[in-house]
Amino acid sequence: MYRNFVIMEEEKNPKEAHIAEREFLEGPRSRWKELLFTLKVAREFIRGFRKLHFVGPCIAVFGSARFKEGHEFYELARKVGKGIAEIGFTTMTGGGPGIMEAANRGAKEAGGRSVGCNIVLPHEQRPNPYLDKWVSIRYFFVRKVLLLKYSYGFVVLPGGFGTLDEFYEALTLIQTKKILQFPVVVMCKDFHAHVLAHIALMETHKTISDTDDELLFFTDSPEEAITWLKQKTENQFGLRKRKAAALLGEK
Repeated sequence: MYRNFVIMEEEKNPKEAHIAEREFLEGPRSRWKELLFTLKVAREFIRGFRKLHFVGPCIAVFGSARFKEGHEFYELARKVGKGIAEIGFTTMTGGGPGIMEAANRGAKEAGGRSVGCNIVLPHEQRPNPYLDKWVSIRYFFVRKVLLLKYSYGFVVLPGGFGTLDEFYEALTLIQTKKILQFPVVVMCKDFHAHVLAHIALMETHKTISDTDDELLFFTDSPEEAITWLKQKTENQFGLRKRKAAALLGEK
């Protein structure tokens, strides 16, 4: 009862969480305040672990919250979510609208599992209606860890600063071998042309290795994206779609 009350209060006060994170990032505070904030972060992680522990192997889809139904990028993300479900993965997103909603919707419509890791913001981003399960997180860095922790591959669709942040975080962890060489698909080559050009520039200046571009697969085709994800996850991790044995009626 107390735990549920705390969670409800946090979700009713997104501005409070926003201010707390901002104050934490502004510099040193009293040791007591730092300890309290650390305990809040630990509680967020525990909530996330409990909620997402049984979601199964996921493919995370990153993209903007600003594209509406009918937009070409929204419909593309919907096809991606459908394809992820068809190869037996759970589709994980940031849980909000736009690209996130579209990917979750595609997974749901294909009979797959659909989960979200939503962020609590002052303008009250709410979980989209196509989620089987979700957790609302107060702090961006906690949310990003959870999105990465449960995913065996990543699909990057058009987005803004947040999408690029998640994209480069995943690449950095793969490059430095903090996580295994999980497949990363970047969709919409025209939209991401400057990203591809900048990667080539970094190779020229030797700030990344010549082989680092092999971590990525650029495509405009959802079919190619799903085929590549399936091939990489099967070869790398031995993950294959299988029919679950629901001995006790579990889902």
